[in-house]
Amino acid sequence: MKRYLLKKLTPEDAELSLVQDETPMPQPRAGEVLVKMHACSLNYRDLLMKSGQSASGETRSVVPLSDGAGEITALGDAVSQWEVGDRVCPTFFCDWDSGPFDMQYHKAARGGSCDGVLSEFIAAKENSLVAIPDSLSYAEAACLPCAALTAWQGLMERRRNPIGVGHTILCLGTGGVSIFALQIAKAAGAVVIMTSSSSEKLKKARELGADETICYKETPHWDREVFSLTNGKGVDQVIEVGGPGTLGKSMNAVSAGGTISLIGVLTGFDPPDTSLFPLIARAVDLHGIYVGSREMFQRMNQFFEQHRIRPVVDHTFSYDGAQEAFEFLQAGSHFGKVVIEMDGA
Repeated sequence: MKRYLLKKLTPEDAELSLVQDETPMPQPRAGEVLVKMHACSLNYRDLLMKSGQSASGETRSVVPLSDGAGEITALGDAVSQWEVGDRVCPTFFCDWDSGPFDMQYHKAARGGSCDGVLSEFIAAKENSLVAIPDSLSYAEAACLPCAALTAWQGLMERRRNPIGVGHTILCLGTGGVSIFALQIAKAAGAVVIMTSSSSEKLKKARELGADETICYKETPHWDREVFSLTNGKGVDQVIEVGGPGTLGKSMNAVSAGGTISLIGVLTGFDPPDTSLFPLIARAVDLHGIYVGSREMFQRMNQFFEQHRIRPVVDHTFSYDGAQEAFEFLQAGSHFGKVVIEMDGA
């Protein structure tokens, strides 16, 4: 079968190269199933892995991408949860089934500390899969495991009370996590404010239901604009994907007793460039969000089915065009998700 690897071509390489190769078909062991992958999607984490800047420090060869969707084609011994033909998504963490996060789960994070899904077939533990909602295609379902579940945990699982009517949410940017956060929050009845450097992307966000939009190229002090739009109260929650370079403004934009879900590091891994005192002064909850458990994934899928939420796919590439998919994501012009569909899927 064909698969992709991220690997160093020479010991001196700082960046990993995306290389396609041939390898024997995996055989499912007891408690495992064989999944024919039909589609995969990319996240910013995948760019960090390729660049060698991942916080995990992984530099060995690894099959990239955590997010995908496929069809079970064979069962190992003692498998009880699945049948051949079932449509499934692998979970981001192979071992996080339920309960609070544990550092041991880092040892089996697909596309990082263990092989991911950019392969024609994968063998997976039966309890590291969830069923695909009937309403979604493979390409749409491939967008769920990381970006959608990250937004879901931030909005509906970690808060003291889930987002709903009467809440106002601020989503930074229009990448995968932020667009999913917009869709989830609107389905739950919340008001959503979106930021972007692109007026065209903000127009699309409004078409998806965003109530207010701010172009931060035109309004660099977007935190002040958020306070104005909320009549001086601030937002109940910020979906913070920028990291140290935007955290200061997010702290200025959040309400007293509000929540900041720290999800991304688009501005790097350096310390914040501002005082953290507003967290204290406003009694703000700062949550680090790292995807979610299998049980969260299942609850999210039920919500998506109930509210008929469909992932926003910006662009789809062929399996042989995986390198172009990475380059397209790197360029930052996408709105929503970037997908790779397997040839013949």
